[in-house]
Amino acid sequence: MIKHSIGNLLGCSLAELEQLAVELGQPRYRGRQLYRAIYDRRAQSFEDLTELKGEFRSSLARGYRIDYPEIQGEFASRDGAIRYLLRLEDGNTIESVYMPEENRTTLCLSSQVGCALDCKFCFTALLGAKRNLTPGEIVGQVLAIKKSKHILPRTRLNIVFMGMGEPLLNLPAVLQAVRILADPDGLSIPLRRITISTAGVIPRIHKLAREPMRPKLAVSLNASTDEQRTALMPLNRKYPLRELLDACRSYPLRPRERLTFEYVLLDGINDSAADAQRVAELVCGMRCKVNLIPYNSGCELPFRPSPLKRVMEFQEVLAARNVPAFIRISRGQDVGAACGQLRLAGA
Repeated sequence: MIKHSIGNLLGCSLAELEQLAVELGQPRYRGRQLYRAIYDRRAQSFEDLTELKGEFRSSLARGYRIDYPEIQGEFASRDGAIRYLLRLEDGNTIESVYMPEENRTTLCLSSQVGCALDCKFCFTALLGAKRNLTPGEIVGQVLAIKKSKHILPRTRLNIVFMGMGEPLLNLPAVLQAVRILADPDGLSIPLRRITISTAGVIPRIHKLAREPMRPKLAVSLNASTDEQRTALMPLNRKYPLRELLDACRSYPLRPRERLTFEYVLLDGINDSAADAQRVAELVCGMRCKVNLIPYNSGCELPFRPSPLKRVMEFQEVLAARNVPAFIRISRGQDVGAACGQLRLAGA
């Protein structure tokens, strides 16, 4: 029987909905019809599921719902990005970000309420850890935003798990959500357009590597030495750089796929030419790219972004050592929607 939050079918897999159909006295294929209706057609009312028999619709309506997270606030940036404040059924809130571009739209999703990793430059860390999200709460972020922005079912979407939380600490729910997102009968978003970002939880990187349906992987590096990284990211005490890089080197990549390293540049802390040289040495020989992200600051934390000139010099050092490096200016900085800024502002 369905184990997700009290009767909400959102986040249920195909197998779970097929089993539900059987338990309600229906043929198994009725579960597939229900699955397609929820995810592909984005149905929210059982009355609209006219392909299902009336008795099945009545049974579903008596015990189940199809509820998205409630949009409590929308904060629009000058650059077109929108930070969404979403309320969950238990009263907790999370944030997601909508980032439109000319040929595609990117949605940045949360995987947890708060975060336990206490990265010193991240505003989400100020919230602490509360709980993992369910698969339905993860998929629901996509569906709620698609409904809000009237995004058509087959619009080209990129999904990045770079919002609140550490996705690999909620890996089972994240993977179930990914399977629904990528399923042609679900939301039909190709795996190559779904990215999971991690601070470096090594056992879960190995577990993800063994998954048959694997999204792309991004690793938050943010430092060039263990001393530096431990000061910024306490997780490094448990999973130091050498072990993390070994896990990255063994991670299986598809043809033409690259591992992504994210590097947040903090003024006077990790942004020197020597840092860039060490980063090049760390990733030497790997099929990877490095995204250089000038820090998105705020009054609650003492860090400041590196000057753009220094960011460009950092990029030049990497390029001279044949490491592809790209400067990523985060969207939505003026509304607290940029990388590392999510902290329920306006809640």
